[in-house]
Amino acid sequence: MSTQVAAKEEIIYPESDGKPMADNTLQAQYIVYLFDGLRALFRDDPNVFVAADLLWYPVEGDPNTCTAPDVMVALGRPKGHRRSYLQWQEDNIPPQVVFEIWSHSNTYRDFVEKLTFYERHGVEEFYLYDPERGHLEGWLRKGDKLVPIEKMDGWVSPRLGIKFTLKGKDLVVYRPDGAPFLSYEELQARYEEAQKRLEQERQRAEQERQRAEQERQRAERLAQRLRELGVEPE
Repeated sequence: MSTQVAAKEEIIYPESDGKPMADNTLQAQYIVYLFDGLRALFRDDPNVFVAADLLWYPVEGDPNTCTAPDVMVALGRPKGHRRSYLQWQEDNIPPQVVFEIWSHSNTYRDFVEKLTFYERHGVEEFYLYDPERGHLEGWLRKGDKLVPIEKMDGWVSPRLGIKFTLKGKDLVVYRPDGAPFLSYEELQARYEEAQKRLEQERQRAEQERQRAEQERQRAERLAQRLRELGVEPE
């Protein structure tokens, strides 16, 4: 029967949901902020996978059950590029931590669908940040439910060890060592400042070398003059 009806017909798992990663620059800024910060945090751990806007399919054979968290972290899964996160090919490990950055186009129904999906499919920590309102919420798994975290300002993620704080409306995340996540602009500014300091140190070292060379030449001229006068310099 035509190779068992083409091996029960190959199931296609789309690699895009047709939606943009972000609706606006503010939303994009925080998605990148979290994505880059988490990748940097776990850069030396080969078994932590961090992704942004990647479709996650939790159920084999069901291409309709999927979602694309703004940022997700799968502990225990190797680094590497993926077209989508097919959970049955990932030792059946769901992303343990997911982040959503809300925008004005999102609705309460969107939120309920996200929370229900994450609760049903094994997410342990779900964080939702609305940068326009400066509002941060979180949910932590207890049994088969995701329950609200009472106070998010100062909250430390049990799985990631990162601390969430709000400075005005701005979300600031701190690494376990107390250092804040830095944006690319901040990293570039620090790099340029470090390069400037290195160049200043190089110039100072070169000036010292030149002064030392001038002193050596003066000493040689003085010694030569003393020899001409019949005095042997020590």
